Amino acid sequence: MSITRRNFGFGALALVLAACSSTAQKGAPRGAARPSGLAADLRPVPNSSYDAWVKAFRGRAAGKGISEDTLRTAFRGTGYLPGVVKRDRNQTEFKRSLEDYLSIAASDERISKGRAAFAQHRATLSTLEGKYGVHAEIIAAIWGLESFFGERRGDVPVISATSTLAFDGRRGAFFEKQLIAALKIIQNGDISAAQMTGSWAGAMGHTQFIPTSYQAFAVDFTGDGRRDIWSDDPTDALASTAAYLQRSGWTRGTRWGAETGPNAPAGSILQPQPGGPKFSVTGNFRAIKRYNNSDAYAIGVGHLADRIGGAGPLRGSFPPDAYGLTKKDRVKLQERLTAKGFDTDGSDGVIGPNSRKAISAYQSSIGQAATGDPSVALLRSLG
Repeated sequence: MSITRRNFGFGALALVLAACSSTAQKGAPRGAARPSGLAADLRPVPNSSYDAWVKAFRGRAAGKGISEDTLRTAFRGTGYLPGVVKRDRNQTEFKRSLEDYLSIAASDERISKGRAAFAQHRATLSTLEGKYGVHAEIIAAIWGLESFFGERRGDVPVISATSTLAFDGRRGAFFEKQLIAALKIIQNGDISAAQMTGSWAGAMGHTQFIPTSYQAFAVDFTGDGRRDIWSDDPTDALASTAAYLQRSGWTRGTRWGAETGPNAPAGSILQPQPGGPKFSVTGNFRAIKRYNNSDAYAIGVGHLADRIGGAGPLRGSFPPDAYGLTKKDRVKLQERLTAKGFDTDGSDGVIGPNSRKAISAYQSSIGQAATGDPSVALLRSLG
């Protein structure tokens, strides 16, 4: 499998996990001080082995055309981030159902924010559609899934993150390549070292480009001499995303796909969740998968794009989950737990860590074993 922009380390649902993280911070405008809201384990700690690795790396970087001035500036104030290694090693292979994925990816809040963002940037998005052929709503949907329309761009220093992962060695060669690319971006003047921030794994900006993909696809659409995907103005980031999809085989004038029905485009039929809706998908669906090699992600982008454009929810229904609960049941469970003082932090029908914590607390309060598992009986006990 070839390495795409996202499948190198995040997994199919990482964008959702990142977007829902309580520690996610808003990105800083160009020239502003770096945010101070980083988790403690995402701040540099002394590590003599890492320091020795950086010293040796400098010679390799020089051989790749990185100047001593760039190296000195880029590594100033950086260091080993233990939390980056922890997150890299703790990536799990769990899979949410498509129903849960879409409940998050196309939540009411994300749709509302998406329609507002689309209206605000309609002129830019329409111009990009005209130039690159990628539907404006698709560009907006990727923006929404990757950074919640710019609200969660990531504030981890990219040089520290990529150098830590290169030093750690689990995927050392890959992350050293990302580190070299990041240094070349700094050397080119697109962003200062101090302001080059992103996710814990080095994905950057409004639409979360890794450094090598930035080098290959980023666009200076504003014409200011910098391909600036980090600033509050999302223009360059949105244009870069459109350029990425165009070069990944996007066909102008063709839909990504649709839930099967009389108006669905001709294409391959997918049913990602047994018993759930079926989708007819086109070559543009595969172009979206070049952005993140996941059927769930591509359907999430397409469905969110449709909802931003005014379409309604999916017509088909999903079967009950492994606990015998439908989404409507899970929403009721969350609502009733919260009403009784066991806050689930929302009622989206997705039984995540907050819901399980609330379930455990309720179970303990009524003398049951605190399993954290939902059930039909538990829902009934809540009245």
